[in-house]
Amino acid sequence: MRTILYIIQKEFLQVFRNRAMLPIIFILPIVQLIILVNAATFEMKHIRLSVVDLDLSSTSRGLISKFEGSPFYQIKQFSFSYHEAENQMQHGKVDMILNIPRGFEKKLLIENCVKVQFIVNAINGASAGLCNAYATMILMDYNRQIIAENKTISAMVLPQNILTDYSYWYNPKLNYKTYMVPGILVLLVTIIGLLLSGMNIVREKEIGTIEQINVTPINKIQFIAGKLTPFWIIAIFELAFGLSLGKLIFNIPMEGNLWLIFISAAVYLFVILSFGLLISTVTNTQQQAMLVSFFFMVVFILMSGLFTSIESMPQWAQTLDKLNPLMYFIRIMRMVLLKGSGFNDISRHFWALVIYAAGILTLAVWRYRKVA
Repeated sequence: MRTILYIIQKEFLQVFRNRAMLPIIFILPIVQLIILVNAATFEMKHIRLSVVDLDLSSTSRGLISKFEGSPFYQIKQFSFSYHEAENQMQHGKVDMILNIPRGFEKKLLIENCVKVQFIVNAINGASAGLCNAYATMILMDYNRQIIAENKTISAMVLPQNILTDYSYWYNPKLNYKTYMVPGILVLLVTIIGLLLSGMNIVREKEIGTIEQINVTPINKIQFIAGKLTPFWIIAIFELAFGLSLGKLIFNIPMEGNLWLIFISAAVYLFVILSFGLLISTVTNTQQQAMLVSFFFMVVFILMSGLFTSIESMPQWAQTLDKLNPLMYFIRIMRMVLLKGSGFNDISRHFWALVIYAAGILTLAVWRYRKVA
């Protein structure tokens, strides 16, 4: 144990002496957290709208005012020609066209039924779906307003609407940052743990000190424990600091037990650090270690459910995702922080990480050969 403590002390001295690494470890994650949480969102609040109003009536102006009052839309152009508006969309100047036909108000008053047209730029399918959903909600709201204000329609022929009250559990304000902060924290902890542990032993190979260590009486269990423990401590500190920033800056809810988060994080970091150690045993330079780490990291991130739903993936991808440690910890973070889940709720993900940690650490220790 005393030997391991000496190795840990030596590793901390190396970390704090390397002035180039200190900003990467302690400052870069803070900047990434603030930027990524604001940037990684599927919300759309600045949809560029072109309005083609061929009716020029008070009713059409009322509909247009609904879009003007919405925080999601910015009216960029008023036109009397659909082809002109379509040309603006083809040049990427507008995202959506609202086409109000002639006789809009007259037909509404006489026939109690009229149509308007939405044309949406659907290059990005997800954005197009949101544009259509927002526009449909605004149109439905205006339709209810027209029915309430139209005194010529007899109350006897008015349809009996079913009123629905919505209650959004776990994220009542539908704030996308609340959903993203826990996942971004997992991402930052993963980057710190995987890159630092992956390049650490390789750095010893590059500068030639690994041979000096190999001829010492230190066994490889002591060597690996001393090498990984400092980065485990640093990553836990980064997580704690990130949670504090998330609460202070983004006001994320913390419904569950934070000790459950840190216990799960401790196991998860054994997985990531062991994975980095395994990479360091099969590479000879820091450049090779970084490239291999980024390859696995990109795959893990894209399949983790951080940005897209796992349930929307093909079945083969969902099956393959069971080998993704990020998926388990992201779910634990979101379940505990947002839903207040207890250990029984996350036990399946937790024990999967335990098995993963035991397997990958055993493989990494076996793969590292201490040759005197």
